[in-house]
Amino acid sequence: MPFDFTGQTAIVTGAASGIGLAIARELAQGGARVVLSDLHDDALAQAAQGIPQALTRACDVADAGQVEALVTFAVEQTGGLHLLVNNAGIGGPSAPTGEYPLDGWHKVIDVNLHGVFYGLRYGLPAIEASGGGAVVNMASILGSVGFANAPAYVAAKHAVVGLTKNAAMEYAQRGIRINAVGPAFIRTPLLDALGEEARIGIAQMHPVKRLGTPEEVSALTCFLLSKEASFITGSYHLVDGAYTAQ
Repeated sequence: MPFDFTGQTAIVTGAASGIGLAIARELAQGGARVVLSDLHDDALAQAAQGIPQALTRACDVADAGQVEALVTFAVEQTGGLHLLVNNAGIGGPSAPTGEYPLDGWHKVIDVNLHGVFYGLRYGLPAIEASGGGAVVNMASILGSVGFANAPAYVAAKHAVVGLTKNAAMEYAQRGIRINAVGPAFIRTPLLDALGEEARIGIAQMHPVKRLGTPEEVSALTCFLLSKEASFITGSYHLVDGAYTAQ
């Protein structure tokens, strides 16, 4: 039984595939009017097929002006904004901290951290003006642990967790709940591109000995966005098959 989001507008970034698309579908099943956002219009058009009343808007979340325009689009097209999922992110280069390419560092921070901040910066006033709602920022297991050769990604995701807690305190009495979700390795097109042998190896890193699914991340995300989670804000929730329990 889907959570009830009737009459609410949601923005999901990084919604053309994987976790973002699963979240967009589940929100729509619950009655939300969903604005799917990603980099390319053609991918968004394909993703939106079969999602009732879906709207799409291309957006590079590393560009503050584009994020502001995305929020304005959602409000103008639907009359308000109630739910926001800052899901867009990239992996970045693989290298030790002392050898990490500067352009790779800046790109990862721009998308994975600045993009979340821009979503909050422009989304929170719109949600407050609409009477309140909820936000989920997509962090990672690497928001709480390290991972060799991924300094930019780890730094950004740790920062997203801190930003989530800070914003949640600020808006706790203003009708907006803000939480973070931390997936482990999830079966998405990005992992599919690595090949079967690599996927098996990554799955073995988790005590449950498998990868997660986008739908498993979506289930937790949509719960946190729903009224059933009305006393949950400022927290960081793992979907990790016991990865961080090791």
